[in-house]
Amino acid sequence: MRNFLWRTLAVAALAGCAVGPSTNVQVATPAPLPGVDTSAQPAARRFIDSLAVARTAEQKDSGIATLWNAAPLALDSAGDVAWLSILKDTTLVGLVNTAVANNRELKIAVGRVAEFRALSGVGKADLFPQIYANGNVSRNKVQFGDLGAQKYDAVVVTGNLAWELDFWGRLRRQSEAAKFDYQAQVEDQRATVVSLVSDVATAYLELRELDEDLRISEETLASRQTTLALAQKRFRQGIISELDVRQFEAQAADPAARVADFMKQRRQKENALRVLLGQEPGPVERGQSLEYSVQAVMVPDSLPSTLLMRRPDVLRAQREWSAAQARIGVAVGNRLPRVMLTGQYGSQRPDFSGLFSKTSEIYTLQGGITVPLFTGGRLVNEQRAAEAQAEQARNSYEQTVLAALQEASDALAATRAGRYQLVAQETQVRALRRALSLAQERYGSGVSSYLEVLDSQRTLFVAELALVQTQREYLASTVQLYKALGGSWAEPEMK
Repeated sequence: MRNFLWRTLAVAALAGCAVGPSTNVQVATPAPLPGVDTSAQPAARRFIDSLAVARTAEQKDSGIATLWNAAPLALDSAGDVAWLSILKDTTLVGLVNTAVANNRELKIAVGRVAEFRALSGVGKADLFPQIYANGNVSRNKVQFGDLGAQKYDAVVVTGNLAWELDFWGRLRRQSEAAKFDYQAQVEDQRATVVSLVSDVATAYLELRELDEDLRISEETLASRQTTLALAQKRFRQGIISELDVRQFEAQAADPAARVADFMKQRRQKENALRVLLGQEPGPVERGQSLEYSVQAVMVPDSLPSTLLMRRPDVLRAQREWSAAQARIGVAVGNRLPRVMLTGQYGSQRPDFSGLFSKTSEIYTLQGGITVPLFTGGRLVNEQRAAEAQAEQARNSYEQTVLAALQEASDALAATRAGRYQLVAQETQVRALRRALSLAQERYGSGVSSYLEVLDSQRTLFVAELALVQTQREYLASTVQLYKALGGSWAEPEMK
């Protein structure tokens, strides 16, 4: 019996390669992301450069020119990017850490990883012999033809063995599929973290934009109230008509309404951000201003596309493709003969006395083979279905890579264009502030009409709000760029 066991184990060890296609899928290599051609600058950029130089000369602390400085980053395709450090806002980093620790959606993803880790262990179990211990006590009466009824008692204790010898690799493919499913869930958890960090950062930037919108509206309201008071004084002096006063009243009502609207939006954004943090609605701590982050941010003009291959959604799609390939092997193996080894070893006695003596030994050892001859087409169609699923997984992977390329290219283009837009709009705001100051001086001196002041106030207010929006969009595009390139976050260990 011992020699038989050793021979069986040797045959199992010498079993051939696993059936089905290889699970080492040939992944697509993305095309490089385009860089910036600095040899031929468009006329718009040359004009904006001249504006930046002029404004910097007027006000040394404007910082406009720094937007054009090259900011090389040590981006390594083999490592992770601490992508929120580019905003230089420790408060935001603290909020993200809180979200990663408390967000319920992320906890669900962590639990799903634990589930698939256990299922991966289940998938490996069939590769090993299944051994069970059994024991029973029985009183029996059986009929033996003309011999009549025979009564006997039996106490049986045995160890049972069942083992499918994996000659064709079907069970190995089954184990591989479970392993790739688990790895896909790990990448799905990473994707949840990346999306959460991006959502928190984007919501925080929107909150800071609303803070700036509210500040600008309150300052504009105060300025227009001052102008309204001057108009009312001049009306009492008989210098201007009531029409002028009513125009200034109407002009002051616009920022007043904006203040109320921005206060409402700010509270709603705070509540939404707190939910992302896994906390009850309430106020949110603030850090650096948008203007500070804009001046501190560093974004390269070009990036290696190999960074895309570490994106969790790309890696997840790749793992799912590999799992689908492994399941083809399982389906092919189901159509081949199965070899089973079963056995039983133990003791049997009429009672418990001498149960484990030499004379009570019993055993059974047998090998069997099962060959599927006719299944009504079930097995062949299972294989066809597995092949179709693998083809779907391959196309899904390739589509994921294409989408990743698009997101990275869009985000890179947005950061480039954002720098142009920021310089132009900041130049516009500075010019309009000066124009308003001159209009107010002229109106106070009686040189110009109220229409110049009204028009200057209105255009400056719109331009200041647009500048804040552009600052937020520029920083948000930077966050999206690092997200698109697989930027990750140093997650605290979660059990």
